[in-house]
Amino acid sequence: MEKIRDFEAHSDYVRYLEVHPSLPYVLSSSDDMTIKAWDWDRGFDCTQLFEGHSHYVMMVKFNPKDTNTFASASLDRSIKVWGLGSPTPHYTLEGHEKGVNCLDYYPSGDKPYILSGADDHTVKIWDYQTKSIVHTLDGHANNVCAVLFHPKLPLIASASEDGTVRLWQSTTYRAENTLNYGMERAWALAATKEANKLAIGFDEGCVVIELGSDNPVVSMDATGKLVWSKNNDIQTGTVKGLASAAPDDGLPADGERLPVAPRDLGSCEVYPQYLKHNCNGRFIAVCGDGEFIIYTAQALRNKAFGQALDFVWSGSGTGDYAIRESISVVKIFKNFKENHSFRPAVASAEGIFGGHCLGVKGSDSAVLFYDWETSSFIRKIDVCPKEVYWSEAGNLVLLACEDTAYVLTHNTEVVSNTIALGQNTSDDGIDGSFELLYEINENVTSGKWIGDCFVYCNSAGRLNYSVGGNIQTLVHLDTTSTGVTKHAILGYLAKEDRVYLIDKQLNVISYSVLLSMLQYQTAVMRGDFDTANELLPLIPESEYTTVARFLESQGFKEEAMAVTTDLDHKFDLAIELNQVDEAHAIVLQTPEEDMENTDTMAKWKRLSDAALKMNNFELTEAASIASDDYSGLLLLYSAIGNLEGMEKLAKLAEAGGKTNVAFTCYFLTGNVEACADLLIATKRLPEAAFFARSYIPSRISEIVSLWKDDLSKVSESAANALADPILNADLFPDMDIALEVEKMFLAQRSTTSETGIPATEYMTAKDDLDLDLIRLIKVKKGIAVEQEEEVQVPVAEMEAVQIDVDEAAKKVAEEEAAAAAAAVEEEILASTNEAEEVKEEEPPKDDMDDFGDDW
Repeated sequence: MEKIRDFEAHSDYVRYLEVHPSLPYVLSSSDDMTIKAWDWDRGFDCTQLFEGHSHYVMMVKFNPKDTNTFASASLDRSIKVWGLGSPTPHYTLEGHEKGVNCLDYYPSGDKPYILSGADDHTVKIWDYQTKSIVHTLDGHANNVCAVLFHPKLPLIASASEDGTVRLWQSTTYRAENTLNYGMERAWALAATKEANKLAIGFDEGCVVIELGSDNPVVSMDATGKLVWSKNNDIQTGTVKGLASAAPDDGLPADGERLPVAPRDLGSCEVYPQYLKHNCNGRFIAVCGDGEFIIYTAQALRNKAFGQALDFVWSGSGTGDYAIRESISVVKIFKNFKENHSFRPAVASAEGIFGGHCLGVKGSDSAVLFYDWETSSFIRKIDVCPKEVYWSEAGNLVLLACEDTAYVLTHNTEVVSNTIALGQNTSDDGIDGSFELLYEINENVTSGKWIGDCFVYCNSAGRLNYSVGGNIQTLVHLDTTSTGVTKHAILGYLAKEDRVYLIDKQLNVISYSVLLSMLQYQTAVMRGDFDTANELLPLIPESEYTTVARFLESQGFKEEAMAVTTDLDHKFDLAIELNQVDEAHAIVLQTPEEDMENTDTMAKWKRLSDAALKMNNFELTEAASIASDDYSGLLLLYSAIGNLEGMEKLAKLAEAGGKTNVAFTCYFLTGNVEACADLLIATKRLPEAAFFARSYIPSRISEIVSLWKDDLSKVSESAANALADPILNADLFPDMDIALEVEKMFLAQRSTTSETGIPATEYMTAKDDLDLDLIRLIKVKKGIAVEQEEEVQVPVAEMEAVQIDVDEAAKKVAEEEAAAAAAAVEEEILASTNEAEEVKEEEPPKDDMDDFGDDW
């Protein structure tokens, strides 16, 4: 905040500043007994001086009805009224016995009142037209420092140096309350038009309190006509035809403020704290200050009135209502005439509720229901509701308590029969009259029954509806800074399929709630699927997904799948129902441009998992390939022994950067060369060298050379320390035998490359994995084995090794012979002789079992 200007305005203390509501003027009052007007458009020049008081001028206030006039309060015991065009006062109000400290104008124009507080400990109300005292408020024990007409509530507030703030009724001037917070003297008061709050300034701090309820006093009938109050004024309007669900028809859409045109009906004699239409909307009841008045809804003509603590309408009769005359007596009226009164069976009646039964709230946290016609006791429910909502048919009732709402069924036939037979003499009431149906574990702040569906607002700001205990959220509403809802439900228009709400500033909004949808859901909850199927065509197709989600929540997933139009929802349902072929068909409908996005990939993965559970390996493979699920494919191919698939997967995984999967696939298929190449390509040269030492010793030198080149960039000495089998043969014992074993392996792999090793040979092939081939060959060739390495080799294993060596040598010879025959076709005979000679050089064959089929 930036300071614009400071200047010396008066020769003594400045007591008060008042800003003009529309002009660039500021009034200042001072202990120098003057009032000055300052124009900020002229650089805060003093445009006028007002003189006339003979003591300190404590306060000035503009008249909200006529902003060209203002009043001033002074310690000379007077109140003077001035005009901006005259330096002298128009007139003076005198009546206080001591100095006047504060004043305030009545906020609206219907009463020409000025409020003043003085050092004589009194508060006075003045009529500035007749220049007379209307009323004097006594009660303070010290100087009155601040007074206030509340701009929204019919209250007068006064603050005093005795440390108290007193509240008075502004029409009857009855003392309502005295507030004392123990914070020493009270000096200042402030309020706003938008809220029922009052701010109080003390010696030791500030307190802000909320007075009464700031809920709107409003009612809507079944045709959409509204009646509401603003202070004592009653206004009306209609919401019919103001809202639309179509965004392009020029009407407000869901959640937008409706342009309700207000029309004044007149002024009410009491300050309205409760306003409600009767059952057919022809009359409205206004209650406040311990009184009630019944008006006609069209012209606000007085129909009936009286004294009452509470007032409620009956759920059926046009002129039937009840009042709580005292804490022990309730009176029932029929056709606006008193019918009878009764004493409820409670120690103290704390409130009453209207509807199809008359409810009485007891002091023992219970509600008792009575019959309207005979005032017969029906039933006691041991809960403490703050509001009771009856369905239009009277068969359902909701008791809204502080944290939970209870929905009960009401058996009207049992009640009427029991009362007619005179059998309602039990202290517990009528058995079977009410039965608990379900509970809603929320704080219901307002609601409305639509058939058997209850639409309500909760304290967290959500607009929900409940069908048979199943709760659906329609929309999240705006809330206050403390998270409390701002809205209350007005009603529902079935012809427009809309529910209407109002906030604390009397702004009306609406949301679409299809009656056909509610009826459909109610039929489903009852299990009446014939009726539900008849209602389904009445629901727009745009709402079918909502219907499907409701069916899914009730466990009817197959029906939901048949109804939904959302492909994502249908896919989810197909997966849950294990209909993998249907799910596959749905995911294939995905547009081409969306095939690679994350959601589609996730669908393919879910489809793959579901198909695997159903043993549909073909679909599992297709879905895994589509979702790039290489690890899933590895599991699938290795489990079912798909050699061709494993080889394809190795290439796919390598291209996709999944080197771990690619390496595993290459290794399982015996493609050790590709394994080594993959390690080299990924710069895993140490691993590649050790891999080659174990599986392809012929490539050790090549890889060690690459390793040296790479390592020399970091450490030349470390690179030179690496041994090469060509340059350092002494460091690689049995290298020639390792190369021979490699040739055996490659030959065997070539033999089985087309068909693989049958699974039937697993029991014999698995033992070959434990053989030490180098040791076996050394024993077979008669090469000495060091003492610590000598082992007893089984004869069968020796024979197997011998056969494998013979076969490998034979295969190599045959390949060399075939190559030679192809190169020199004319020397067929010579080639044949050469083959015979090679054959003679081959070691003699033994009658041993074959070895190494698993290669």
